[in-house]
Amino acid sequence: MTTISPVTVQRLHEQGFNVDEAWLAEIAPWLRWSPVLCGTFAAVGTALASPWILFALAGTAFLGAVLPFHPFDLIYNYGIRFLVGKRPLPPNRAPRRFACGIATAWLIATALLFSSGQVTAGYVLGAMFVGVAALVSTTDICIASIIFNFFARRPQGIAS
Repeated sequence: MTTISPVTVQRLHEQGFNVDEAWLAEIAPWLRWSPVLCGTFAAVGTALASPWILFALAGTAFLGAVLPFHPFDLIYNYGIRFLVGKRPLPPNRAPRRFACGIATAWLIATALLFSSGQVTAGYVLGAMFVGVAALVSTTDICIASIIFNFFARRPQGIAS
């Protein structure tokens, strides 16, 4: 049986993946699938200063924000998982979808910088995006999910 560290469990719970530990241990590496692909395409779009690649990627990120799955998850759920004999990825919950929403805005901003001739700023913003995607892809630390959870857990209202 595959095991998973408590730190990894906590990081994946922060992203909204609250399935049992056996399932989580089995699919944990595959929960990085969409961030890896997103980061890779963003790196290519940034390196080529291509607003079109970045706008297209923003479209997939937007779908990841509004649907209970990221479009890249479909490649795993309907293909790869049968080849590797693993369970499907669970639905994306609010923290991960929030992260996709942030990614959508970030990718659009980067694409707009490149399309308006502000190439240096586009490279900086694009490189920062790739760095954040690399962080979640290698450590399961999702900054946007942490931000979501911070605000979602804050008490509402003003103390008197």
